[in-house]
Amino acid sequence: MNYAMLFPGQGSQSVGMLGGYTAPVVRQTFEEASDALGWDLAVLVREGPEQELGRTQRTQPALLAADIALWRLWQAQSLPAPSALAGHSLGEYAALVAGGALDFADALRLVERRGQLMQSAVPEGEGGMAAVIGLDDAQVDALCAAYPGEGVLEPANFNSPGQVVVAGHLPAVEWVLANAKAQGARMAVKVPMSVPSHCSLMRDAADALYLALGEVTLRTPSVPVFHNLDARSGREPASIRAALRDQLHRPVRWTQTIETLIAGGVAGFVECGPGKVLCGLGKRIAKGVPALPTDEPDAFDKACAAVTTG
Repeated sequence: MNYAMLFPGQGSQSVGMLGGYTAPVVRQTFEEASDALGWDLAVLVREGPEQELGRTQRTQPALLAADIALWRLWQAQSLPAPSALAGHSLGEYAALVAGGALDFADALRLVERRGQLMQSAVPEGEGGMAAVIGLDDAQVDALCAAYPGEGVLEPANFNSPGQVVVAGHLPAVEWVLANAKAQGARMAVKVPMSVPSHCSLMRDAADALYLALGEVTLRTPSVPVFHNLDARSGREPASIRAALRDQLHRPVRWTQTIETLIAGGVAGFVECGPGKVLCGLGKRIAKGVPALPTDEPDAFDKACAAVTTG
């Protein structure tokens, strides 16, 4: 099967994630991450507490390590290689590691710094995010434009048709929660993140991240990596660096990314990481196209069989 490997981002984490896996490479990857960061990521993932794992600067390296642990296990199976890689938000860093464009240790330290910058950009309690269900992309644009107050309110994640996440100042997000139904939405629910990701409130954080990106080596990926920013695959290190900067303060275009991959001949998707979020989104974007999780060993084995037999 001609397939793309997809890497999930923040929101897929949980204490004990990948606990069903006994393969040494999974444990070794978490231990390697702990050594690179200088704190015990392996224990945090295994034992929590959940509140600490949920801190953005902890969540991001923990999820990156989980994604790469499964990627390494996948590579050890001698399976057909994916024809493309993509990651949702934070998952784009895992995609770049998998494609050989970024070293694992550098990526861990980058996403830890990314989390710190995001958390400091907007003081806790001043920003938020909400998922709007049942409106198309243009209608969500109009909903944000209709906000009568001051402050930022912008589309942040175009996740699938009829599911768009907005981000901004907390009063604006609360206005969406109270008024989305009146604007035609089926529902609006708060996203459990205090950091308003992928909106203009992250512009200063993005500029600071760009400086950090300049201190690491980036290479041309061995497999095309499609960016959240524009659903295009960047090959030059300079363009990858710019895409990672702009990704932080501009929307995740996940619907467009999946549609672009299918238009390019991809016939199925494998979600390489904890949870099944991207499988669910993929089924809504491209009905009938297989989307296979790997969050548990049984699911991993089924995904291996599917890409081998088609």
